[in-house]
Amino acid sequence: MPFFFARSSPLLLMLPRTLLCFAVLSASMPVLADTVWLKNGDRLSGKIKVFDGGKLLIQTDYGGAINIDWKQVKTLESDQELLVKQDAYTGEKAKSLQAADEGKVILANGEVPKTVELASIQQIMKPKPLVEDMVWKGNVDVAMDYKRAEKNTDDYDIDFKTSARHGAWRHNAQGEYNREFQDHVVTTDNWSAEYALDRFITEKWFWEGRLTYKRDKVEDLARQRVVGTGPGYQFWDDELGAFSLGSLLNRTDYEYADGGKDNFYSLAMKWDYNRYLIGKRVEFFTNGEVGRPLSGGADYALDAEMGLRYKVTDWASLNLKAEKDLIRGTEDSDLDKTRYTVGFGVTW
Repeated sequence: MPFFFARSSPLLLMLPRTLLCFAVLSASMPVLADTVWLKNGDRLSGKIKVFDGGKLLIQTDYGGAINIDWKQVKTLESDQELLVKQDAYTGEKAKSLQAADEGKVILANGEVPKTVELASIQQIMKPKPLVEDMVWKGNVDVAMDYKRAEKNTDDYDIDFKTSARHGAWRHNAQGEYNREFQDHVVTTDNWSAEYALDRFITEKWFWEGRLTYKRDKVEDLARQRVVGTGPGYQFWDDELGAFSLGSLLNRTDYEYADGGKDNFYSLAMKWDYNRYLIGKRVEFFTNGEVGRPLSGGADYALDAEMGLRYKVTDWASLNLKAEKDLIRGTEDSDLDKTRYTVGFGVTW
């Protein structure tokens, strides 16, 4: 026994010091969980993602993403830097949120803390700075339709859209492939690809260069090539969605199935809009471009899509889309296509 204590006493002496160090480190480490207190006495801990449309979305380890009715929130706190908007146009960036009396919250922004009524808050979101190392988002949608009737129809549609922001540069890419059979005869077979590079001059204004290529193996208009450049304006880009408009001077080349060719310059307006609703569970989106040639080739062209996505999980979604591809005023190869699809997709 004496031998045991003689050899173990240094360890026993070091043990309280080790425990003390762990205790100090644990006490000094910040608590990363946000907390929401409800009027019924419940309390939820997790990470606040967004508040919009009367729903507060909090991500938890134990229950995934939970939507909370804003009217049931007593108060809340968060260590995140959040943008709190009390109207549709302006917001206040708070370094943290601190709990207050029922129906109120304290915005801590490094100056005098500000107490606001929960009922006056319209949106809470994570602010996005102008320059970030990398922000990458996108989606892939797949739709398939099999119909067995007097005419058997097999329809396939795959498309993707992605963007990557690095500092003042933004890379955008999208593509689509459509193929349809009727009684084993190909009635639709086309694909398209687009790449655009945006350079932000200010926080909102950017300059874009873009290249688009479309190939159709069924229609008379077999190939379309478009090279364009012009200014654009980013109205907003945050956790709840994004909206931008751009104007482009395009050089367009048409090739027809019979070997004929057209080329012309055109002015175009493009838009890209998406908006998350019901606590980011539903997304409404529309994007497209309408252009008019400066001389010859065609009267005008429209390429647009609109749809809804419903998030089943954090990464999987169901989607409903309508697409319109319209060209008017060509010599003999006008185009008018409307397409409706229902499918599933992956979002990141």
